[in-house]
Amino acid sequence: MRPIGLELADIFRQAGPTYRLDHADALSSGQRRVMRAIETCRTAALGGHVEQCDGCGYQRISFNSCRNRHCPKCQSLVRAQWLQDRKAELLPVEYFHLVFTMPQELAAIAHQNRAVVYDILFRATAETLRTIAADSRHLGAQIGFIAILHTWGQNLMHHPHLHCVVPGGGLSPDGQRWIACRPGFFLPVRVLSRLFRRLFLELLRQAFERQELHFFNTLATLEDPGAFARYLVPVAQAEWVVYAKPPFGGPEHVLEYLGRYTHRVAIANSRLLKFADGAVTFKWKDYHESRNKVMALDAQEFIRRFLLHVLPSGFQRIRHYGLLANCHCQAKLERCRELLQAPALEIPAIPEELTDYRDRYERLTGVSLRDCPHCEHGQMVCIETLLPAKLARAPPPTPP
Repeated sequence: MRPIGLELADIFRQAGPTYRLDHADALSSGQRRVMRAIETCRTAALGGHVEQCDGCGYQRISFNSCRNRHCPKCQSLVRAQWLQDRKAELLPVEYFHLVFTMPQELAAIAHQNRAVVYDILFRATAETLRTIAADSRHLGAQIGFIAILHTWGQNLMHHPHLHCVVPGGGLSPDGQRWIACRPGFFLPVRVLSRLFRRLFLELLRQAFERQELHFFNTLATLEDPGAFARYLVPVAQAEWVVYAKPPFGGPEHVLEYLGRYTHRVAIANSRLLKFADGAVTFKWKDYHESRNKVMALDAQEFIRRFLLHVLPSGFQRIRHYGLLANCHCQAKLERCRELLQAPALEIPAIPEELTDYRDRYERLTGVSLRDCPHCEHGQMVCIETLLPAKLARAPPPTPP
C-alpha cells in the first residue's frame, strides 16, 4: 500500500471488515462506532462541500470530519479551542509535570473494568496531590492541577497513566498568601508514591466490595474475595511509579506541552510508515533504551491494540482539580493573581457569529483554511453542498 500519506483510516478500511467478522463477539458497540467513524472520516459517506477559488477558479472537494475523539484527523479545532481556554488560567510561576502509573497487574483489571478503574486512577491521584500539598511539612497550600489520562505506550500496549500539570505553589489555608514551592522542586515523589498506592488500593477494594468490578478469562478467579485479596498482596508491597519530570521553562511552555498531550490518540498518522502484505509498520520510541525503533505488526493485531484505547462513552479523560476546578476556577485564579501581583491575561473572545469552523480555526490558530492552495491569493468559497453518502464528483482539472 502507499507508504506516503498512510493513514489509520486506510488500515481500518482494508483490514477492518475482516477484523469485525473475526471478533464479532468481542467488539463493544463503542469500538464499532470508533472504527466506523475513522473509516468514514472525510469521505463522501459524511457529506461535504465543493469549494472554488474566487480568483483563479480552482476547485476542491472538502468532506466532513467524523469529530470522534479517537480519530487522529479530528483533534485540531478542539485542541485549539481548549488551549485558548487554558491561556486565561496561566499563572506567572514555575510549572511541574508529574506522571502517575498503576502496576501492570492492576492495568489488567483496568482493561476489563475501564470506567471504574480509570476513575479510581483519577481519584487516587487527585487526593494524593491535594493531601501532600496541603501538609505543612511539605507545601501547606491548596493547589490546582490538570490531569490527563493516557492508556497507551508507544508500542500501543495497554499502559494506563495520568499526566498532571501543576503550578508550583498554591493558596494558604486562609487564602491570604501565595505559598511558592522551592525552585525546581514541587513535592517528594516517594511520599506521593506511597500515598497514591494506599489510596488506589483502598478505592479498588471498595469497588470490589460494591460488586462494581467484573472479571473474565484469565482473571475470572478474582471474583472470589480470597483470590482477589491474594492478588493484591504483591501489588501492595511493590514500589509504585510516580515520576516528576523537570519543570517547564515557563508558563508559555505549558501550553506547548498541553498542545502535544491533551488531545492525543493512541497513534498519530505521522508515525505510520507502511501497510503491505497484511502488516502495519510504524515508528515507536523505546523509553527503556532511549532509542527510536520501527515495529511491524499484523494488521489484525495492530487494530486490536488500537481498540484497547477506546474510552467508555462519556468518560472524561481531561479533568481539573483544586484551584483549577471549574466550579470556582475564576474566583480562585483572580485571588492568586492578586497575591502574585500579576495582571489578568487579556484573551480576546471569539465572536459568537463565527460559527463556521474555518473562521474559528483561523481566529484560534492564525492559520487560514480559506486561502487558495493553487494561486495562494484567492479565497475558497463554497459553491455546492454534498449530502452524506452522495457520490462525490471528481474535481475539475487544475487550471494552468
